[in-house]
Amino acid sequence: MNAMNTVAIGTPKNFSREMEFITVTVARQLLGLPIGRVHDVFVVSEMTKVPLAQAEIAGLLNLRGRVVTAVSLRSRLGLEDDGKAGRRMAVGLENQGEAYGLLVDEVGEVLKLDPDEMQPNPVHMDRRWVNLSQGVHQLQGELMIVLDVDAVLAFGAERDPVQ
Repeated sequence: MNAMNTVAIGTPKNFSREMEFITVTVARQLLGLPIGRVHDVFVVSEMTKVPLAQAEIAGLLNLRGRVVTAVSLRSRLGLEDDGKAGRRMAVGLENQGEAYGLLVDEVGEVLKLDPDEMQPNPVHMDRRWVNLSQGVHQLQGELMIVLDVDAVLAFGAERDPVQ
């Protein structure tokens, strides 16, 4: 028997605890979405505006015969529209049986990160961003904000009452 292939009973196995994130960029800020929540990444070709919809709802998309609500991540984060009319990218998500396309500036790569290395949100982070974030990962020279998909798609839940 080859001793290299045997494992003693009771010996702990080294299972990876890494979490995978798909990276996206909005306004030059790196953001991470848990890959288990992502169904598609696609280029937005046509979008139908929805009259009287909240500012975060950019419109409706037809994705392979399915109606998908397009959500502007820029608006969700309280950022101005960049005004660029070029290629628009979206990340397909599902929440409570509904399909969403989260509009982003760019889609990056998949990163495997240790969940123990995630840090709490910085104290100076904008409150809107904190409400949509689970924490941050310090990467080489860059901070990646981990988005809470449920919070991003919970419209109106973090709004202050009208004063």
